[in-house]
Amino acid sequence: MQSIISYGLAVGAVYALIGITYNVMYSASRVFSFTAGMLGMLGGVLGALFIDKLGINAVVGFVLVLACGALLGIITEIVTVRPVLKSIEQHLYVLSTLAFALMIQQVTAIEWGTDAQPFPQLIPDGAGSILGFDQKFWLPLLACIVTIAGLEFLYRRTLVGRAFLAIAEDSYAARALGLPETRLRMASFAIAGIIGTLAGFTGAQMLLAFFGNQPILNFYGFVPVALGGMGSNRGAVVGGLALGLFQQAANFLVGGIFAAVAVFSVFIVVLLLRPEGLAGAATARRV
Repeated sequence: MQSIISYGLAVGAVYALIGITYNVMYSASRVFSFTAGMLGMLGGVLGALFIDKLGINAVVGFVLVLACGALLGIITEIVTVRPVLKSIEQHLYVLSTLAFALMIQQVTAIEWGTDAQPFPQLIPDGAGSILGFDQKFWLPLLACIVTIAGLEFLYRRTLVGRAFLAIAEDSYAARALGLPETRLRMASFAIAGIIGTLAGFTGAQMLLAFFGNQPILNFYGFVPVALGGMGSNRGAVVGGLALGLFQQAANFLVGGIFAAVAVFSVFIVVLLLRPEGLAGAATARRV
């Protein structure tokens, strides 16, 4: 039972961070970018590359991974989002972001390999255990807590964060007030890139460094967003932790493909009953 709870909460924290990545990109652009899973996958692969293969110090490797995530977030905004926002057919972002994510995945498979590889232990044995929980369990939870606290501080206590909220609430009015929408959107995608690679880095001891993590994180990271309500980071955390616990319980009780069927079934039922998500509010239709 303890292993189900610890593993469920840890993997749920990874899903929650990917869900927050979706939300941060969406709030700044109203674009649902399918690059969140790509960022999570690269967090594990780049971390293993820097620390294990290149022998870089773990702290320096961690910073480099986050810097790569920020850079990829900016590239995503410039290459796949900005041109689409200028187009009449703005739903093309589905194709542009998905194509970019698949391209990065294939490059990763070619350069890194198609086999799952172990992720190096970040903290030495003994020091990495807290209250009997291994570091691979508490690191994602700590990353999730720090991320949600940091975003709350950014959005509620800083002028830049309030500008982000203004863009998310009404981009037209924000532009009329003179807010630099393009730069704010780029900064949001950079923050999303950091959060996405943080999720993959802290969860890689469980998920391994594997290019195939991308579609898994893409889908299971979307479920907390749908459960918690689009744009709600707190809802994504609650949805992600609940998903992780339910998934591990289903793995223990029925196992294999049946666990995935159980997750899909609950997901569909929730969307049918509350399309706006469990923590979301129904949006009024403008006439």
